[in-house]
Amino acid sequence: MGALFRAEQILEKKSALFSVVVAGVVGILAVPVILPHVFHGFHMAHILLHIGGITLAAFLTILSLIAYHRLRTNKLLITTFAFSIFVLAEVVTLIDATWPSLYDIGNLALLEVGHLLMIASLGLLAMGVFRND
Repeated sequence: MGALFRAEQILEKKSALFSVVVAGVVGILAVPVILPHVFHGFHMAHILLHIGGITLAAFLTILSLIAYHRLRTNKLLITTFAFSIFVLAEVVTLIDATWPSLYDIGNLALLEVGHLLMIASLGLLAMGVFRND
């Protein structure tokens, strides 16, 4: 019961949830992405920019998922999908920034896939915002 109570406290307190998300994202990306590029100057700044985007998008995805769980509106479900797709878009652009041209899909650059996902995310977010539920 104590562990469940602590998990609920983390989900209720946004600053604690944000800290957990930051620690999780950085922990997952530390070895494969961050450490190999620590001394690469501006390239590292570019990578950190995408890691920040993943962190914020993951945090917003979790918040919108919690809100959807409470209210069960289609508006919040669409918003959750929009933020989830933005996480995916940031992951794709991080992969392209970390290993350029390695994972291109035929003639389609991975960076373009990231841009398409960002546009899809913005479209879904607009649908969620302007939806009348």
